[in-house]
Amino acid sequence: MLDFNACVLLIYTGGTVGMIEDATGALRTFDFNHLKKYVPEINRLNFNIESIQFEVPIDSSDMNPEKWLHLVKIIEENYNKYDGFVILHGTDTMAYSASALSFMLENLNKPVILTGSQLPIGKIRTDGKENLITALEIAVDKNENGEAVVPEVCIFFQNLLMRGNRTIKVNADNFRAFNSFNYPILAEAGTYIRYWNDLVLHRPRNLKPKFHYLLDTNVTVIRIFPGISAETLRAIIHIPHLKGIVLETYGAGNAPTGKWFLDVIKEGIDKGIVIVNVTQCASGSVEMNRYQAGQALKDIGVLSGNDVTTEAAVAKLMFLFGHGLSRDEVKCNMQLSLAGEITV
Repeated sequence: MLDFNACVLLIYTGGTVGMIEDATGALRTFDFNHLKKYVPEINRLNFNIESIQFEVPIDSSDMNPEKWLHLVKIIEENYNKYDGFVILHGTDTMAYSASALSFMLENLNKPVILTGSQLPIGKIRTDGKENLITALEIAVDKNENGEAVVPEVCIFFQNLLMRGNRTIKVNADNFRAFNSFNYPILAEAGTYIRYWNDLVLHRPRNLKPKFHYLLDTNVTVIRIFPGISAETLRAIIHIPHLKGIVLETYGAGNAPTGKWFLDVIKEGIDKGIVIVNVTQCASGSVEMNRYQAGQALKDIGVLSGNDVTTEAAVAKLMFLFGHGLSRDEVKCNMQLSLAGEITV
């Protein structure tokens, strides 16, 4: 149910969706005040749309925690003015940003929808128009009680609405660039938008939104591969001030069982580093009890990431360490679902 008196704030960060070709054929960002020129269908929507953009639009490969803080600030300052928010974002780091925002925007009762495109919005065959228009509709859609249908951070892309911290980019060329393998989609847009309300994250009504600005970037990712050396691992383990590692392992959480490997990982744990085991597979979960290779990691103190994505694990570690939690508190919270990011 659309609220015709509703208003959505469109936040443009940069990325392919906001680009047009110049006279030389090169892609350039354009002033988003001219959005309606390229997407005239917006004029037919029965609610108000206002926009704001980064002072210097960025390619999503330049997205970083400082920019996440800026997004949170924009949303906090405008939270009471709008019914929902749509963030136009480049695709390369969209899943990281959605994951981070899911923790930084606590107790949401309004939608925050990230979307973008694979082709610039100035292209005739662009996927950006449909993504944008539907994201805007979802951002203001309400149920019969006048409450937001999807009050959480989501990604909408190619007809699918997905929980942001469950989503990964799976294709660099196809219009269906994102998928949520370990959690069902929240809505699908066809001739109408069909929601699966029982899958949406609803916070208790008495909780007020909280906006968080504390992140600690002293975390890293190690992707295991055949031939990885002790020297490489040890160099990473001894990075100054390192607090957390997302360890991307094989299959259900398996890694080399050689003494040299386990000794280096144990060395990191003994230094106080929180090491979280996530699978390299696009779907599935870490089950460290299934095979000896996984059990060996568990025995030395590596945490299971369950079915969390790498993107969400990185953002969650930054968030938890940023709030000054102790090592044991971080380990405990990594096993909990704070924003629907893991299956408990």
